[in-house]
Amino acid sequence: MPVTWSETEVEAIVEDYFTMLSLELRGISYNKSQHRRALSQLLNNRSDGSIEMKHQNISAIMHELGMPSISGYKPLSNYQRTALPDAVLDRLVANPDLTALVNEDVRTVVQVPSVENILSLLENPPALNVTGKDNIREPSTTYSVQTNYLELEAANKLLGNAGEIFAINFERARLISLGKNALADKIEHVAVTQGDGAGFDIRSYEDNGSDRFIEVKTTKYGKYSPFFITANELKFSESHRTNYHLHRVFQFRDSPHLYSLPGSIKENFILSPTQYRAGFN
Repeated sequence: MPVTWSETEVEAIVEDYFTMLSLELRGISYNKSQHRRALSQLLNNRSDGSIEMKHQNISAIMHELGMPSISGYKPLSNYQRTALPDAVLDRLVANPDLTALVNEDVRTVVQVPSVENILSLLENPPALNVTGKDNIREPSTTYSVQTNYLELEAANKLLGNAGEIFAINFERARLISLGKNALADKIEHVAVTQGDGAGFDIRSYEDNGSDRFIEVKTTKYGKYSPFFITANELKFSESHRTNYHLHRVFQFRDSPHLYSLPGSIKENFILSPTQYRAGFN
């Protein structure tokens, strides 16, 4: 089996990735395995694992370009530093419909979803993929596009507020499940009562009555989508690490879930100094 992917192979897998992403953004279901089997016929005896890894490489590039990625493909940054990013950028230029679709999607606000058992939506966070002790690093590519659509989505105040309400509903359910109804009634939506400068969004409580300071980051995209942290939020997470939690709400459009990480942002995520972009690779 050849090690290096040919230009034809790279173009084929990027085109297939963009097709799946377009379907996902439109809310149209598709089968990743079927796509992989069809794609394998265009490739040079590539294994399923090799194809899967290349899709994950494309997810990493999309994030570095400020674009959403396909849900479920955990980004992997060990990609060809010229051929693959060039192919992704060329495809973005050749496919303005995808960019227009992303542009419309990040500006669209969804309503706070109604769920039967909100506590069941809590998932384990992705594993942190870092070597060494320093969790702050420069982005791995100098490629860029005109608009960072992940940052644009993060600036969507209505989406952010909807995610915070969802997180408040989760916190209330958590405390009520612990028999702490009085504490549930005391939860404060700090982002509304005090504004954005507090360094966190929600004041909730542990079952012993101590404070739980919660920052909420919401996206309509997948679990591995990076998010943005301000210097003030980062500083607050450091100074209140024993009481601080990050609630990451994802797939908010149609199948909301969340994961929660206690402690400082710097210890839990890899930070790229853009504001800070927080991710797992």
